[in-house]
Amino acid sequence: MIADQGARYIGSRAMLSAAFLALTVAVLIGALLAVLHLRENAALPAFSLGVLHGLIALGGLGCLALALRGPVRGAEQGTAAFGAGAAAILALAALVGGALLAARLRRGQVPATLIAVHAMIAISGFVVLAAYYFAG
Repeated sequence: MIADQGARYIGSRAMLSAAFLALTVAVLIGALLAVLHLRENAALPAFSLGVLHGLIALGGLGCLALALRGPVRGAEQGTAAFGAGAAAILALAALVGGALLAARLRRGQVPATLIAVHAMIAISGFVVLAAYYFAG
């Protein structure tokens, strides 16, 4: 029984590391997309780069959801709820990202305000995830 719990912890930690890595890559691609979009007199960033950003972020969110099924972590530091909080915030960012995709497909343009809202929510979720990841 104890060996099983140890294996669950190692698997949970590996899944959390995969989630953090994937979401770090997604944040970096998202920053690139924002810079490319906000340049003056420039064409929209490649659609495929946005799709790659979204798929990596969704993969990271899935890994985070699987990691949260493992043993509780961060209780000693008071960060036990940060994982679920980060997942909820990042899920909201994914919904806004879906609205960005819909706007791009429907109108061919993406409103800068919607990009800013998406970035604000996603970065908030990433910071909470970083606190959860590094606390334990």
